[in-house]
Amino acid sequence: MSAPERIPPRSVTTAELLAKGELTVRGRIREASNAVLFCSVTYEGREASCVYKPVAGERPLWDFPDGTLAQREVAAYEVSEATGWRLVPPTVLRDGPHGEGMCQLWIEAVPGSELLALVDAEEPGEGWKAIALAEVGEGKTALLVHADDERLRRLAVLDAVINNADRKGGHLLPADEGRLYGIDHGVTFNAENKLRTLLWGWAGDPLTPEAVDVLQGLRDALSDGAALAGKLAELITDVELDATRARVDALLAEGKHPEPSGEWPAIPWPPV
Repeated sequence: MSAPERIPPRSVTTAELLAKGELTVRGRIREASNAVLFCSVTYEGREASCVYKPVAGERPLWDFPDGTLAQREVAAYEVSEATGWRLVPPTVLRDGPHGEGMCQLWIEAVPGSELLALVDAEEPGEGWKAIALAEVGEGKTALLVHADDERLRRLAVLDAVINNADRKGGHLLPADEGRLYGIDHGVTFNAENKLRTLLWGWAGDPLTPEAVDVLQGLRDALSDGAALAGKLAELITDVELDATRARVDALLAEGKHPEPSGEWPAIPWPPV
């Protein structure tokens, strides 16, 4: 009698691990304004580090409905995945030790990738884009710049789509294999123009052909009955979903990166 065929163990996906795994809180990230818990998650032999942000730990905001920041984080991930750029770490909405919340794969930042700088000059050097003048003490100013990096440019387009009101330098995580991730997307998808970011270096510049192709794909993915539209409908309001569609349409119609509106602070504080 021949031996029974061995079936190889099933590979657990990152989404399954985050959604179904056992969460164990290891500590709290104190710098965050809302409750951010560093955890380990285990499922069917696979383990990873993650961030868990319970809805119960969210601080109320005057311009965002209470208890919605976790859903917005997941919505940002879903839009990022639809672009194909994969700029947001895997993120799910799930129950945890402190109730429902957002669970996101922990990304270990790789040191040495310089994305932001202060320079004592009136114009940015080669390979850099100007953001704004910044006070550096004793009445002196310096020019705040960010790298002229295609990964940042893609993130600038994503932020314009999701209406990110808080793109700080500390939310940029260079990772292994040349990857770049953006994190902390709780204040996104507002129906009003709230774009506040450090990535203004391309303001008014034409969108790249790649960005135009991605936005055209997003427009289709956000149409009634499409998969992405269905996912977002469970995470944000109908008004916010319509506003997201309108932002994509506006970017395609104008064909350029947005510029500060003047109706809202253009740069987050603190910027890093």
